[in-house]
Amino acid sequence: MEQALSFFWENREIILIILLSVFLGIEVISNVPSVLHTPLMSGANAISGVIIVGGIILTGYADSALEWILGILAVLMGTLNVAGGFVVTDRMLEMFKKRKKKTK
Repeated sequence: MEQALSFFWENREIILIILLSVFLGIEVISNVPSVLHTPLMSGANAISGVIIVGGIILTGYADSALEWILGILAVLMGTLNVAGGFVVTDRMLEMFKKRKKKTK
C-alpha cells in the first residue's frame, strides 16, 4: 500500500493531466452534433487499432507480469472499442437509408 501511495505522490502531475484530459474529452464529445459522429467514430477506430497493435507488441516483449497484464488489457479494451465503434457507426448509417414502403 505504501508503494502505491508513493507512486501516486511521485506521479501526481501526470495523473492530474490524465484526469483532466478524460474530463475534457467527455465534455467535448458530449457536445458533438450527430452529423459529425460517424467521422469521429472512424477516427476513434483508427486510434484504437494503433492501441491494439501497441498492446500486442508490448505483450510480446513483456518482461514482467505487470507489462503482460497491461498489454493484454490494451488489446482487450482496444478491441472492445473498435467493435463497439463499428456497431455504433453501422446503426448511424442505417438511419440514413431509405425505408421500403409496405405494400398490401
